[in-house]
Amino acid sequence: MKALIVGIVVLAAAAAVCLPGGLGWWDEVLVFLKGCVPVLAVFIGLIAIFIGVADIKDRSASKKEEQSSEKSEA
Repeated sequence: MKALIVGIVVLAAAAAVCLPGGLGWWDEVLVFLKGCVPVLAVFIGLIAIFIGVADIKDRSASKKEEQSSEKSEA
């Protein structure tokens, strides 16, 4: 319950500092997002590549295991 309350307070504070009537940090937030999005896109792309390579390796290992089990049964 405490975490929920803290989360709501932090979210409200973040919204307040971005509003024009608050601290007016909206321009800085946009600059941060413009710089952050390309870096995050690179990291997400690298993670997707690693997951794809691992998936290919898993599929080939399962095919080899399946073939070896079929040979041992025959």
